[in-house]
Amino acid sequence: MTRAEALALVQERVKTKNLVKHMLAVEAGMRALAPRFGGDPERWALAGLVHDLDYEETKDRPDLHGHRTVELLRARGVEEEILEAILAHAGHKEPATPMEIALTAVDPLTGLIVATALVLPERLAGLTPHNVLNRYREKGFARSASREGIALGTRLGLTLEEFVGVVLSAMQGIRTDLGL
Repeated sequence: MTRAEALALVQERVKTKNLVKHMLAVEAGMRALAPRFGGDPERWALAGLVHDLDYEETKDRPDLHGHRTVELLRARGVEEEILEAILAHAGHKEPATPMEIALTAVDPLTGLIVATALVLPERLAGLTPHNVLNRYREKGFARSASREGIALGTRLGLTLEEFVGVVLSAMQGIRTDLGL
């Protein structure tokens, strides 16, 4: 599946603009992380772009989240590595491969980064890893951004600050698309 095909699928199936922006943010973070672990940036980015394709459909049924996306993508010939990463991010399997770990960690990190950017006048442009880590330590801030999920990024051999820095920089590169 090409990026253009994946983006068309996202635009067809996802109606919430902020969810689309989230998926673009995860795509950017995954693309930036891939080369550090010998991964194909386009494949990793594809996993990030489509990881929440079924979210609106399954938001009241977390037991189905990820499974619907995998069914849809498998029928389109998407590689098993990507499908397994989507299942891991949705909590249906323990993340084991670098792609699975990255997707599981980047997903909540993008939410924390967006929440942090929204409280700063310069938004993403002025955000630093230090700002994000300060908010990371505030358990009451952006509660839905799982700290446990974000911390998985350290299983990739990066410090938490390095992990945040890579994803933040990737998001800053698409800040216009994110509206931040």
